[in-house]
Amino acid sequence: MPTSKRILIVDDDADLLRLLALRLTSAGYEVDAVASAEAALSRLAVSRPHLIVTDLRMEGMDGMALFDIVHRSHQGLPVIILTAHGSIPDAVAATRRGVFGYLAKPVEGKTLLEEVAAALRVAAATDVVDADTHATDGILTRNPQMRETLTKANMVAQGDASVLVQGDSGTGKELLARAIHQASGRRDKPFVAINCGAIPEHLLESELFGHIKGSFTGAQRDHDGLFKAANGGSLFLDEIGDMPLALQVKLLRVLQDRQVRPVGATKLVDIDVRVISATHRDLAVAISEGRFREDLYYRLNVVSLSLPPLDKRREDIPLLAGHFLRQLAGKYRKTLSGFSPDATELLLASAWPGNVRQLQNIVEQIVALSTTPLVPAGLVQMVLSQQGDGIASFEEARRGFERDYLVQILKIAEGNVTQAARLAKRNRTEFYKLLERHHLDPTQFKPQN
Repeated sequence: MPTSKRILIVDDDADLLRLLALRLTSAGYEVDAVASAEAALSRLAVSRPHLIVTDLRMEGMDGMALFDIVHRSHQGLPVIILTAHGSIPDAVAATRRGVFGYLAKPVEGKTLLEEVAAALRVAAATDVVDADTHATDGILTRNPQMRETLTKANMVAQGDASVLVQGDSGTGKELLARAIHQASGRRDKPFVAINCGAIPEHLLESELFGHIKGSFTGAQRDHDGLFKAANGGSLFLDEIGDMPLALQVKLLRVLQDRQVRPVGATKLVDIDVRVISATHRDLAVAISEGRFREDLYYRLNVVSLSLPPLDKRREDIPLLAGHFLRQLAGKYRKTLSGFSPDATELLLASAWPGNVRQLQNIVEQIVALSTTPLVPAGLVQMVLSQQGDGIASFEEARRGFERDYLVQILKIAEGNVTQAARLAKRNRTEFYKLLERHHLDPTQFKPQN
């Protein structure tokens, strides 16, 4: 009996909501029932269920609007929509947009439970993220957005669709691409990476597609090229936004025909390669400015994955810093037990414009200079100060502290504003203003019955 799966049900019909809750609870599921889409989003901000079952027609936000928001921020979370106004065209349109199931009311108990069980089988990939999944090899996170990305990566790895990874420099785009390859059926074949912005235009075509001897000055022997080197495996095209337009046309043809023509050759060579590309640029802007082909964009962007910058996943900073410390301690043959609390606070307060790559570089400097098992705040401060831009502004640090403090107070007070304000030694009016400033809803911290 499924006892560990939590289902969020949404319906403004109180009788139907109770009936759904009874049926699902009787089947062994943990049920969270709310009467509006707005309430569902509030619950979702606090904790993520394994499945959402929602009515379509409701006062205020309807079920499809709820789905659209959920689908944008929780890619791997399945949604089943119930409606008394169902039709085949509506169902087709909904499933094309990504809704898992579309059931007409009144729903038979057996039909509902079958649909729920099927949806939870799909959602099982989310649970794998917390356990032993190839798609997270080397990627550590406690951040909900990163977990969503890893869940989606694990799902897409099972197929062969082209993937576009977007994110700032240093966020780990190549690491994610390698993880997708390792989780796929191509894991025993080559993973080949190239930075499209680091190779001169006149050499990039040869590097990608190969050339034959004598095809240009300096071509003293045949060269297979990276597409052929990656045959059967995956090719990672980093900084695809920097690829010259003339070469974009040729790349598009290769992706369409699954054949390459080496420079100077007359024959085409068949290839079987999964392409994963990445960029820190806004390709939509590049397309509008005529610097990137729209048809190539859609060919590469079958599935899009987005990596958040490190300052949007601050809960991962101690986790990553500790991982790098242990990893690098072996390299430098040092015995290190971790960071002091003050040192950790300094890492948390830093801006990290270079993201995870910068954090790793900082930790390596710290390890190289460390003389005590526990890394002190003074050493961290010294290394950070050499970065110049590594420390957050006072206002940024204060805002981050305020929000974290308010969350902790609300958790302790279990959502009781009067008690929370008393603990914070602030009057209720001022405390409410603080909550509004940080978009915190105290009702979401109340114990759920």
